[in-house]
Amino acid sequence: MEQLLLDIARGLVEEKDSVSITVDEPNEEGVVVYHLKVADTDTGRVIGKQGRIAKSIRVVMRAAAARANQKIMVEID
Repeated sequence: MEQLLLDIARGLVEEKDSVSITVDEPNEEGVVVYHLKVADTDTGRVIGKQGRIAKSIRVVMRAAAARANQKIMVEID
């Protein structure tokens, strides 16, 4: 999961080395939270107009997690 999110984010940004992901432990409901951090100049590229790209990233990640019987959430910091 982490590698998929990393590949998606690196494909969108200009400063590919600044992309980092931290993963929280599953909460009581079994949801794993992935925190995506990019350079300040690339934040707009990852979020997109009216959050469309961020929403799309979350949809793809949830679909991949569902195939692996996991529950995840993506936060963009």
